[in-house]
Amino acid sequence: MHLLALVDPVDDTYRRVMNRQLTVQESRHRLARAICHGGGGQIRQAYREGQEDQLATLGLVLKAVVLWNTRYLDAAVAQLRAGDHNITDEDVARLSPLKDRHINFLGRYLFNIRASGPGQDLRPFRDPAAVEDDED
Repeated sequence: MHLLALVDPVDDTYRRVMNRQLTVQESRHRLARAICHGGGGQIRQAYREGQEDQLATLGLVLKAVVLWNTRYLDAAVAQLRAGDHNITDEDVARLSPLKDRHINFLGRYLFNIRASGPGQDLRPFRDPAAVEDDED
């Protein structure tokens, strides 16, 4: 008898669910490491209160990135669906707001809450058909 024949199908389903959750957690930790010191991922404060402050700030920034990505993913899906693209709910369920290739983690940033609050327009999407100038 083959070893896989002994595995209960419920266990296989459970294993897939657990693997998906593990993948999400690993993606979250990877994004947090990228945010924390531009990829260095180190807590540099020597005292406990400083470490707690740094971790709390990291959590806040991580949540802001996830919110930003979620808003744009939602807007992108809505635009594609409005353009008669066949976007299924199964495809949308596989999207993750834990991506970061579009984020520059190094530098200082100024955030204008009034200009980017609820009800404000999002930046326009990049036109994939447009020729990009790499000289800038």
